[in-house]
Amino acid sequence: MPIKAVVWDIDDTIFDYARADSAGMHAHLTAEGLLERYESAERALVRWRELTERHWARFGAGGISFEEQRRDRVRDFLAAPGLSDPDADAWFDRYVGHYESAWSLFPDTVPALDALADGYRHAVLSNSALFVQDRKLRLLGVRDRFEAVLCAADLGVSKPAAEAFLAACDRLGLAPAEIAYVGDQPEIDARGARDAGLLGIWLDRSGTAGDGPTGVHRIRDLSELPALLRADTRFGAPSTFG
Repeated sequence: MPIKAVVWDIDDTIFDYARADSAGMHAHLTAEGLLERYESAERALVRWRELTERHWARFGAGGISFEEQRRDRVRDFLAAPGLSDPDADAWFDRYVGHYESAWSLFPDTVPALDALADGYRHAVLSNSALFVQDRKLRLLGVRDRFEAVLCAADLGVSKPAAEAFLAACDRLGLAPAEIAYVGDQPEIDARGARDAGLLGIWLDRSGTAGDGPTGVHRIRDLSELPALLRADTRFGAPSTFG
């Protein structure tokens, strides 16, 4: 069954989240006078990312709301458990202002979308919230490239659960075997997609050592994607891709 659509992750797949997060948080901590709390800006960023992963996991498990995970990240980062919701929201909003000023797509994003524009339908499945990701895609100038944007906070289920991927299939009206999913996380994205019956593609920009999950494809750059889709080898033919 040929691939008819590509469903995309956003952060660290088509959008350079890591760079924007680093630049935005550095500018925010400087403006807030908080860099002196840490030995270096790098240590502050490591702590912020640790807390982001921890509270995103809680959100993904369904234990807290999208807004609550943001507030808890701020409280833990500031070591201020009694910080009120409005104050935590205000602190996070100030961070977002610096973060958004550093937003950019990866250089290979638009060329890949252009190369795949005629032969495939396109959608997004993200473990975020629609009001966040829809706005991000619009500001980055690519929202009109995707006929649907689905997000965990609105679906009530997150990757790697099969239900999240199948929701994208339902929205497109296609069978899982007709859809490729592209994301930067080997387990959450590629393996999750594979387990749901989609063609799982791991975008490994950093060139991770060792093998990834079995039954998925690994690419280093989105420029490799058109050829991979044309030579879909999920049914056992030899693959020249990782």
